[in-house]
Amino acid sequence: MLPPLVSIIIPVYRAEKTLPACLDQLKAQSYRSLQLIFIDDCSPDGSYAYLASQREALEALGMEVTLLRHEKNQGVAVARNTGLDAAHGEYIYSVDADDRLADNAIELLVKAAEQRRVDIVGCEYSLEEGGHPRHIHQPEVKMGREAFQQICYGRMKWNLWLFLFRRELIEKPESLRFLPGKNMGEDLMLLGRLLDRANGVEIIHQPLYTYVRSDEQITGSYRPEHWSQVFANLEMLDSSISSEARAYIPYLKLTLKRPLLVTGKKANYLRWTDTYRETDPFIMQNPSLPFRSKILEQMAAKGQYWYVALYYHVVMRGLYSLFYR
Repeated sequence: MLPPLVSIIIPVYRAEKTLPACLDQLKAQSYRSLQLIFIDDCSPDGSYAYLASQREALEALGMEVTLLRHEKNQGVAVARNTGLDAAHGEYIYSVDADDRLADNAIELLVKAAEQRRVDIVGCEYSLEEGGHPRHIHQPEVKMGREAFQQICYGRMKWNLWLFLFRRELIEKPESLRFLPGKNMGEDLMLLGRLLDRANGVEIIHQPLYTYVRSDEQITGSYRPEHWSQVFANLEMLDSSISSEARAYIPYLKLTLKRPLLVTGKKANYLRWTDTYRETDPFIMQNPSLPFRSKILEQMAAKGQYWYVALYYHVVMRGLYSLFYR
């Protein structure tokens, strides 16, 4: 019996420098029943030419290679849709071209899915900033809506590269796709809908993926255009999930805007106070939020910026830098 095929979707844009390391890790995978789907989103560099030059080497390892190219740049959401349309594996997984994947990652994910008979398998990851890796843990969950609840509470990360899922989950009863042009929060929107559909979920408590976060990515997270795209994806999620899952959306809104309070910038604090004000009554009700974070948000909701500034200097600049840098 042939092992199930895994379609790995890899959007590519200005990735010429990171693609060699990305392909080396794909070649090193202990699991070889793979469809590698590269979507070049009209990169102005040599990304597409490099991928074309490596196709034969990948196929020699028994991997199927699907190399696609957009005639114009359309953003990662459309690139992911192009990849989903081309996928024909039993399972779907996503990789970013500038991150790293453990050699046995796909093998462990597929093994868990097959043995546990679940729709989605997640894992933990290492966050690398400035060359310093930090293990990011995920909570133990067994059901789709339980996982969605933990995402809303802020305990579970929702990046697509943390999850392997059955392709039929995204295609039935109707196909799910990303919102074109809404390139921030797109993974949350899709994963939330998948979890609402899913039955069993399994979490592998090992860091199988390394996310390399640059200063530019951190800065970009707080641009106004970023938030407008997140809002659009959240609106789509809110309108398309079950009433049981929708009950946790206020907590998700608080989780999404929480980073605005720990930047040390008053403009971000003001944006926090103007965003999703209807969620203020839920601040103290989140059972997973540390008490210090509840007090921070409660003080911010009451207009006490002095406390937000103090928290930033004592906790973020002081304690956080001491332990995590």
